[in-house]
Amino acid sequence: MLNIGVIGFGARANGVVGIMLDRVTKDVRLAAVCDKNIESVRKRYLEPRGLTDVNFYTDATEMLEKEKLDGVFIGTNCSTHASFAVLVAGYGIPIFLEKPVATTFKDVEMLKGILDFNDKIVVSFPLRTAGITTYVKKLVDEGKIGEIAHVQAYNNVPYGIGYYQKWYRDDSITGGLFLQKATHDLDYINYVIGNHKPVRVCAMTSKQVFKGDKPAGFKCVDCEEKMTCPESTYLKKLQPTGHTVGEYCCFSVDTGNEDSGSAIIEYDNGMHVVYSQDFIVRNGAGKRGARFIGYKGTLEFDFRTGIVTVFHHHDKIVETHNLSENVEGHFGGDYTLVDNFVEIMKGSERSHSPLSEGILSAELCLCAKKSSEEHIFVELNQ
Repeated sequence: MLNIGVIGFGARANGVVGIMLDRVTKDVRLAAVCDKNIESVRKRYLEPRGLTDVNFYTDATEMLEKEKLDGVFIGTNCSTHASFAVLVAGYGIPIFLEKPVATTFKDVEMLKGILDFNDKIVVSFPLRTAGITTYVKKLVDEGKIGEIAHVQAYNNVPYGIGYYQKWYRDDSITGGLFLQKATHDLDYINYVIGNHKPVRVCAMTSKQVFKGDKPAGFKCVDCEEKMTCPESTYLKKLQPTGHTVGEYCCFSVDTGNEDSGSAIIEYDNGMHVVYSQDFIVRNGAGKRGARFIGYKGTLEFDFRTGIVTVFHHHDKIVETHNLSENVEGHFGGDYTLVDNFVEIMKGSERSHSPLSEGILSAELCLCAKKSSEEHIFVELNQ
């Protein structure tokens, strides 16, 4: 039996640990949880699953000292991911580390100190291991479009309102929206490209929609416009949408995050990637994917539809590949990551999403943030 511990048990930990318990029920046991809000974790996440034989802690070191754990999931607030990863690695315990792995350059340097533990850390990058991504990489590696000369990538987030109405609006915790969203996309792009490494970044952000003059900390329930505002969390609670509803006004002076951002990334062979994300779109306007362009052809895919299209440049041929069945659990990627982590705990596999890739993605996002704030090109590892 493999004993799992969790540091920071929120919705993401519940999802990942839930998959782990459901898929390998006889092999894995949730042994311990370290969290500031023990009663909330117990009532909200554990009791509905019938998990009563769990030891609780409010101090991570105490949990690591007292429990015999085979693996630890780290799902704390983003700004503490790096420090907890270093702590757990010191005990030699395999880690499932939520993204982003770091929110500052200082944290990145701290994580580089545990790179000898690289293959026993699974970074939560499910887009890298999603079925559609591995299929796209297979086509690229087979030479379907020739060598990649250019990439155009996009993430139009239809549920982005949570970044302004929930705790995510505090970018001192999250590190900003490049680290919250682009970290996934830049990682899968690096994975597909494979042989080349990014060397410099320039970026820009804008805030055109989610801004306003409502007071800091203003809550929707206290607003006289709560019955008419299209972003009213009060109305969404009356008419549940399936998503957890925030409480803060997204038109106040302290909404924090930008509502769109773009980055251009140059690689060591001279090619570049253009990536753009926004948090304004709704419903069917949501789109996440990329175009990989080579001399022989263009490959386009979208995570949300599960469709891969290959346009042949020198023949009048268009191929369509439908992978739409694999859309749950981050398009199947969560299941692959969980299976990989279980095998790492058993000692039979190495990480498919190692710390080194988490560090590279975090560096890219931090460089993009720095570039957008200072209006400069930023060299990686400068």
